[in-house]
This record gives sequence, C-alpha cells and structure tokens, in this order.
Amino acid sequence: MSSWGAAGLPPESLRLEGISADLDRRPVLEQVSFEVPAGSTTVVLGPNGSGKTTLLRCIAGFERPRAGHVFLGTQELTMLPTHRRRVGLVAQEPSLFLHRTVAENIAYGPELRHRPRAEVDEQVRSLGRQLGIEGLLGRPASRLSGGEQQRAALARALAAEPRALLLDEPFASIDAPFRAGLRAEFRSALRDREIPVLHVTHDREEGLFLADQLVLLFDGRVHARGDPRRLFGHPPSARAAAFLGYNLLPVDRGIVAVLPRALRLVGPSEGRLAGELIASGWVGEGEELQVRLTDRSVVTVRLAPGERTLPVRSSVGLDWQEEVSIPEDPARRLPG
Repeated sequence: MSSWGAAGLPPESLRLEGISADLDRRPVLEQVSFEVPAGSTTVVLGPNGSGKTTLLRCIAGFERPRAGHVFLGTQELTMLPTHRRRVGLVAQEPSLFLHRTVAENIAYGPELRHRPRAEVDEQVRSLGRQLGIEGLLGRPASRLSGGEQQRAALARALAAEPRALLLDEPFASIDAPFRAGLRAEFRSALRDREIPVLHVTHDREEGLFLADQLVLLFDGRVHARGDPRRLFGHPPSARAAAFLGYNLLPVDRGIVAVLPRALRLVGPSEGRLAGELIASGWVGEGEELQVRLTDRSVVTVRLAPGERTLPVRSSVGLDWQEEVSIPEDPARRLPG
C-alpha cells in the first residue's frame, strides 16, 4: 500500500469536531465528533432520518453546520467553499454527465486541473481497468446500467484525486444480485489509496462488510463507535442491539440480546420463554419465523437449512445457548 495520498501529498485524516446542523430550522445533528484515519473506511450506520446525508453535506460544503469544525489534516474546511475542499462525493444516484461518454466523465476532473492529455488518458484507462468498465469507456453514460454508472461515478471521483472521499449509500438503488459484487469492487479500488473514506448507509450487512471503523448514528448523535466486530459482538445498548439485528429477550436479570440464528424451537413448557408462532416464511437460507411472546413482543427465529418448522399458531418454547448481556440504561435505573 502506498504511503502517500492524493496528488502525492502525505496521508491526512478527516476529523469532525462537534458538528451540529439544522434542516429547515429543525435540529438534525448534535455534537458529532469522530476521526476518519487516512487509508481506512469509516462507515456511519444509522436508520433513515438519523442525519447521515446532512453530515456528508456539511463535510463536502453543501451545508454549513450550526456549530463545530471539519478538519482535513491540519487544514480547517468548515468555511471553505465546496470547490476548494477537494473532497469527492459519490451519491446514491450517480450524477454523471449522461450525454458524455464514460471516458469523458472520468477525465472531467483531471482536465479541469489542466493535466497533460497523455496523463489523463492513462488515468482513464487505469481506472477503467480497476473498476471493470474498460470496455465501456466509449459508451455514453446514459446507456449504462445502475451498477456500471456507480463504477463510472467512483472512477470520476477518484480521477479528481480527492483528499477525502464521501460515499452516500451508493448501492441503495442497485439490484440485490449485483450489490455484493459492487461492494467488493469499491472496497478493492479504495484499498490502495491513502485517503480517508466516509461511507454512510442504513444497510447493516453493507456497513459491517465495508467498515474499518463503525459509527452508530441515532437521532443525529453518535451513539457508539469503534471496531465493527467489537460493536456487533458487544452492543452498547438495547437500541444498538436491536438495530444490529438482535432480538431483545426478557430474562430474570433484565434483558439479553440473542441473534435469530441462535434461537431454537422447543416444546412450550421446555423453553426459557414461551409464545405463539405467528408467521413463517422461507428466505433462501432456511425458514424465518416470527414468534409472539406472552408479553406481546415479537422475536425473529432463523432456522438452519433443513430444520423443520411448525404450523402457524402453534404454541412454542424458545431456548438458546449464545446471548449478549445488555448494559443497563442509566436513564431507566431506579433510585436507591
């Protein structure tokens, strides 16, 4: 891996300090702070409406934060106009020049910087090879599929030699069969570039796959951040556990988090919890069941391939071997 970043500059980290922002006079972000190290991908994972896109717009310069600072290396970007930040952005809907060819789209940034023609052509060919669109360079962007357009959009962003790259749910509109391959290609293309990459998504699987560092953003605030394996293996709260795909189950000592695949069906008087099977469906890797517990909450059970289910409305018990203890919420702790 190269030890240099964009345009031969030393690698720089992207740092956010206390970013707060409003949208239509409504608070959207409050005191968001974290660092994106050079040469790594930080994924901001959160539900729709949590402020993810607004955060990227503040970094890129399309929105001005109410408070806080954006730094790239030692340079503060907060008050700089967008065109002077050299921060690339790949959005959910690629904003290509549809009347131009793929090659002309990729060459746009280097040409603005008056790079020699031979250098621009070589950069276009290199990025085309790297992102699997070399055979499409002469095709108008309007004739590309969704996945091909996103590859071209990433190539165009990288050709401009950004000091940092922002990805705003770039796979959300891609058909499911092609999404995994496109994620892998993006990850491969970014691996050798010593720039900070900030990717926002609401897709749990996508976020865990791409992240070197994971940031959970809830209601415009950083709820938790750290290594994705650590955060997934030890969710810091009930809300984080539920968002990461765990069931929250009541036990004598409080609440535990259990993954759907860790639950198994037993007789209604044999399990640690009892309920009624209210829905069942095949999801390609086995059956997925919905069980309503006696407290009226609903949990998800994922059966292993070949494991038999039961008729809907059957009384069932639930048991499990693997669980994660959930830290007590101080706000709900009773005095004394």
